[in-house]
Amino acid sequence: MKEEEPPKTFEASLEALEQIVHELESGDLPLEKSLELFEDGIRLSRQCQERLSQAERRIEVLLRDNQGRPVVSAFEGAKAMAENSAGDDENF
Repeated sequence: MKEEEPPKTFEASLEALEQIVHELESGDLPLEKSLELFEDGIRLSRQCQERLSQAERRIEVLLRDNQGRPVVSAFEGAKAMAENSAGDDENF
């Protein structure tokens, strides 16, 4: 069993996850090494997702009005992102 590592920054975790993906995509690894990397990747993915969720909760708290209600405003890039993702679906 591995010792627990101290938490990395989000960026460091994401970079490590990207490296794992590249190694796994190479396809030149023995099964046991692939499984180990996959497990590490899942762990890093969960850590990143938790950090993103924490950041989202902090932002929601910061964006409340004086009565505690969330203030919602349109994100300028949301329309462009929606258009790009709709175009991606057509490629499958």
